[in-house]
Amino acid sequence: MFRKIVDYFVFSSLYIAICPVIMIWQTSRLLFGSSPPGRLLGFVFFATVCSYNFHWYLTPRTGTAAPSRRVYWTHHHKALLFVLYLTGAVGAAVYFFYLLPWFPALCLAALLTFLYSAPKLPQPMFRKLQQIAVGKTIFLAFVWVYVTTVLPLIVAEAHWSVSFVLFTASRFFFTYAICILFDFRDREDDKTQGIRSLITVLGEKSIDRLFWTAIVLFFLSTFALSFYHFPAFYILLLLIPGLILAGLFREAKKNFSDYLYYIVLDGLMMFSTLLMLIFRI
Repeated sequence: MFRKIVDYFVFSSLYIAICPVIMIWQTSRLLFGSSPPGRLLGFVFFATVCSYNFHWYLTPRTGTAAPSRRVYWTHHHKALLFVLYLTGAVGAAVYFFYLLPWFPALCLAALLTFLYSAPKLPQPMFRKLQQIAVGKTIFLAFVWVYVTTVLPLIVAEAHWSVSFVLFTASRFFFTYAICILFDFRDREDDKTQGIRSLITVLGEKSIDRLFWTAIVLFFLSTFALSFYHFPAFYILLLLIPGLILAGLFREAKKNFSDYLYYIVLDGLMMFSTLLMLIFRI
């Protein structure tokens, strides 16, 4: 029973929809010292529910090299995914009208999110995107960072500073390292479906070097925040998920468990924020 509850919570994308909401809270708390507007959190939550269920609704059970538990679950719960997709779309549309002053920034976020899932659509014009999506790993990391870091800054009408750039870079390289592991796990499926990406092109040693380069850049950009009056304790909390991810690298390359990826690795993106909440910072 507990496993079924976890499956519904994680595979319905409700879990991953909480991640950007918590990450946006961290962005506002660390960079502005205040909480983000609730309408932005509502928009991002429903938009994430919409986009992820749209993505998984289009994911076929056939054509995968090794169908996972999530693929099987998705195949048997298509109706639920469709309902959640519509619910997310309606919810995002409602909150969208409360954020009309930032119409261009929101539209850009919606377009970027759609383009990631577009290659799964059956129309030829979208199928062609599979052949040019070599940078999809970087693209996905960029979408996450845009929504959780850049968008809150735009809504807050903040003036960019070096510390903002470093914080954005830190989050990007950490998210990119996680995306590399996801694409490594899925590379056989991507090859089967004709989806080209940097991870399907590179050899395993080159992928390892790419991952560790992202981790090193994450640590450097995070440490650099200390030169811009970030308290050492904040920096430590930001670094902890990176240390955990580095420690999980070898295990994640051989253990393709859905729970490891969709709970642990996805959860690492919001882990430093949870630590902040625990310590009531």
